[in-house]
Formats: sequence, C-alpha cells, structure tokens
Amino acid sequence: MKNMNDDKAIQALLNRIYGDDAGERAFAEIRPVMERYAAKQSRKTDFFSHEDAILITYGDSLNASDHSPLSMLDTFLNDFLTEAFSAVHILPFFPYSSDDGFSVIDFFTVNPGLGDWDDIRRIGRHRDLMVDFVLNHISSQSDWFQKYLNNDAGFEDLAIEADDDDDLSQVVRPRTTPVCHSFEKDDGTMVNVWTTFSRDQVDLNYSSPRVLALMLEVLLFYVENGAAILRLDAVAYLWKEIGTTCIHLPQTHDMVKLFRAVLNVLSPDTVIITETNVPHHENISYFGNGVDEAQMVYNFTLPPLLVYTFIQGDTTELTRWAQTLKTPSDQTTFFNFTASHDGIGVRPLEGILSEQQIDLLVQRTLANNGQVSYKSGPGGKKIPYELNTTYIDALSRPEDDDEIRALRFLASQAIQMALPGVPGVYIHSLFGTRNWHEGVAQTGRARTINRKPLDFDHIVEAIKTPGTLTHRIFPAYVNMLKIRRRQPAFHPTADFSVRLLSSDTMTIQRTCERQTILAVTNVSADSVTVASPMHANNATMMMTDLINDMSYPTDKNDKINLAPFQTIWLADAVF
Repeated sequence: MKNMNDDKAIQALLNRIYGDDAGERAFAEIRPVMERYAAKQSRKTDFFSHEDAILITYGDSLNASDHSPLSMLDTFLNDFLTEAFSAVHILPFFPYSSDDGFSVIDFFTVNPGLGDWDDIRRIGRHRDLMVDFVLNHISSQSDWFQKYLNNDAGFEDLAIEADDDDDLSQVVRPRTTPVCHSFEKDDGTMVNVWTTFSRDQVDLNYSSPRVLALMLEVLLFYVENGAAILRLDAVAYLWKEIGTTCIHLPQTHDMVKLFRAVLNVLSPDTVIITETNVPHHENISYFGNGVDEAQMVYNFTLPPLLVYTFIQGDTTELTRWAQTLKTPSDQTTFFNFTASHDGIGVRPLEGILSEQQIDLLVQRTLANNGQVSYKSGPGGKKIPYELNTTYIDALSRPEDDDEIRALRFLASQAIQMALPGVPGVYIHSLFGTRNWHEGVAQTGRARTINRKPLDFDHIVEAIKTPGTLTHRIFPAYVNMLKIRRRQPAFHPTADFSVRLLSSDTMTIQRTCERQTILAVTNVSADSVTVASPMHANNATMMMTDLINDMSYPTDKNDKINLAPFQTIWLADAVF
C-alpha cells in the first residue's frame, strides 16, 4: 500500500476494533496479505445499472452423466440465458461437510464433484461472478480446525471458547441448537466451542488478528479468481462478546467497513453484499453511511411480505412498506429476491405484520405441504424463523391448476423486478420447481425442500414442451428479464414511487430522464378495473405495455382492465 491515507483509514478501523496496541499488531498481520495481491484499476462509472440481474444457483443444480455440473451450468447459461442475466451467484462450491456447502472444509479449493477453478473462471468470462465469503464459521472437519485442536502455531485462537459459567442468555439465536458444543483437543483438554448454526460449523474468532489475516487471504483469493461480488454469509453474527446479543455488534459493522476499505485499495469495483436475515431496519444498517460499508443488502422483507400480499389479494401492507424503501447513497441498492436456497425468512416481518398475520403465512405453508423452521426465543420459546417451501408453492393454493399457479407466480416476480434494486432469481424459480418432499425424507433437513438437483436434459425438454409448468413459466420469465434490462427507468437509482390505486393492484412508478414506466400488477384471481394511473396536463397520452406490446391511453377519464394476475409495464418511451 503506497497511499498513506489508505494506511491510515485501515489502521483507524483496526484500532477501533481491537484497541490501539492490538490494532497495530493487526495491521502488521494483514499488511503482508494485502501486499501479495496486485491492485486493480477501477473501470466502472457506477456500481449498478438497469442491465443488472443475478441468477442464484448451486453448482450442481443442473446435471448430466457425462459432464461436470459446472460445465452444464455454463452450457445452460450460454444456450438459454445469455440476455437475461448479467451475473451468476454460484452458491458455495468448495469441499464441505454439511449444510449443502456452508460448512466449508477448504476455502481455496473447488469441490471436485462440481468441477475446478477453470470451470468457475469460464463461467465468469461472460458475466460477473458472485461468490460466497463464508466468513462466520468453518467446518469442524477442516484442516484449520484440526490444527486448532492440535494447538498448532498460528491456529491456537481460531475458535471461540466459552466457560461453563459464561452468561449467554442474551445471545440472539437463529437456531434451536446449543450456542456451544464440546470438543476434545489432542492433549485431552475439553473445550466448549462457539457454534452458532450447528456442531459442524465452528465460529471463527475474529478477536484474533491472526484469524482476520487468514480470512482476508480468502477474500482476496476470491477476488483474484474473478469474484466481482462478495456475499458475506451470516455476517451479522461475526463478532461475539459475552453478555451481549452477539448480533450486529459495532465490531461487526467495523469489520465490514474494513473489508470495504481493503477492497477500495485493491479492487475498487468489487461489490460487497451482506446476508442478514433480520428485521428491515437492522438489515439496512449494513449500508453504513452509503459509502463505507456494503454496496448491496438482501431485501429480506420482500419475499414473505409478497407472499402475504398474494394470499390476501391485498397490496395495502406491501404498498405501505414499499413507500419506505430508500438507500443512503447512489452507491447502494437492494438485492431484490423472492426465492433462494434457504427458506422464506419470517423475522424480516417483525414490526410490519402482526403475529396473527405471520401465523397466516405459517398455516398456508403447512397447508401446501411445506415445513416451518424455528429459532429459540426468550425462555426457550420456539418462534417461526423461516418457511421451508419453494416460492411457487408458497404462493399457491391446493386447488390451483398449473395455469393459475404460473400466472400468480409470474405476477409476484413482475413486482419484484419493478422495485428499485437489482433482481436476484433462484434457478428453481425459472423452472417452477415444486416442493421436493423426497429430498427432505432423504436428508432429514427442511431446507432440502427447495434444493433439488435437476437433470439437464429433462429441464430442456420441459422448457420446450407445451403444457408443462416449466414451459408456462420459463419463456415468460426470461422475456420479462430481457425486457427489464433494456429499460433505463429500471435503473436502481431511477426515481421511485408507489401508489395504492386499489387494494388488489400494486402500482409502481419508475422515472429517469429518458423514460417513465408504470408497473401495474393485479394480485387477485379476479379481473379488476382501475383508473388510468397517470395523465399529463389533463391531456391524453399513449403509453406502450412493454410486456404485451399494446397501447393504453392515460387520460384521467380512461380505465384500465386487468385480467387475473396480469401485469402491465406502461412506458412512454420504448427501448
């Protein structure tokens, strides 16, 4: 690092995290790591644009007997999705021992069952790569943890040890499993080790500068190998302090700022996205002041609130919440997703929906043969944590036929795409994958329900076969993505407003200098008629529906008819 200001900014953060003396030692630990990586020049004029959309997928979501899963993913991206996505998030593709990749054995190796680094880099040649930085924990079967158990030099402080009399009563829990688990070291010593998520996922001890240096090496290795976006997994729990909640602590935020400061020096175009499945006001705190922390945060409230909207056929709550959406600068934006590899989080609804409204979501999930995962609350009370279901089944009703099921689902995705931010699409959403009960029976884990590995040839056949649910969804979904990426009014920083024309429609207006778009979606199973949502100087103006290529007048005396679950994107300029 040649810039003294860069040194001072990083040193100041380290001093705030560790104190002055330990901060100096921490800087001595990480400086050699940083010097091993050449600085990259910035090439971006801004971080995000309307052309951005991210596909979320496991490395083995698509499989064929004679090719590696990553090569099949690359083939599918090139054959079917070239104009739909600017980036792909490949969920942890490293050797692992549990949790479908999130218990990493080796941060530097590609799981040989998926492919190799050449496969990863090949996928990244034509699109940005989003890579998981699983920074909170490591597999108990990893070489690092075995070195810790053996008291090897440099690994003595890898894990967080707790005494039997430590007060952990305030710790916020994302699971019902114990906070700590016992392990025996090679010398026979028994230790209670912090394990936020499971016994196999051992939390890393960031109070040790040595651990920080180890993980900074991981982060920069990913950047060196093509990571354009770094997903900070479970980052909210990173710093632990006995007697506190151990979530969102100031040191955690400062760690995110530290990673941002390091990237500003070595790779200023790399984007940090924080994964924090928590209430909305806590979630957006990871934007920092708009320039010093994450550039993007998962919009965790959107998935469950959107499901509630379609269950009720009423946009009132969604509209009220959407009217509050804002970020602290034009360098920050939301990652708008509905489905992911995990379930649909419930905590992000706290303060937005009542317990009775949330229970409606729980009951609907169970009625649709989904499952519900719980966390430990005060006094050991079990509280719903996430709904385990595919998104299409979360929205469906048992009596739905495939046509209605597909229409309702596509309507939900159209709303997601119209909101300010970058859309993220789980690969199973493209295919309309249903709940995978056989997988849950095989693994005994509720989250398996929406992680089904798919046969490449079967998916291609389903896409091309009229009448299949996949055929009803895939072409329409991809078409919406392609249309969206051409419209400047969908730029994340374009002006945004939302109005309640009627309780059964969602109306979103996006405006930039070149274009205005009115996105209107009917969330009900009935046809609806609404007043024309826009008019200028009381004069009639024709706008084009980008989805159906039809013209609509926008005089205030005109009405717009919407079929069940229909979406229209009215634009005054078409690109």
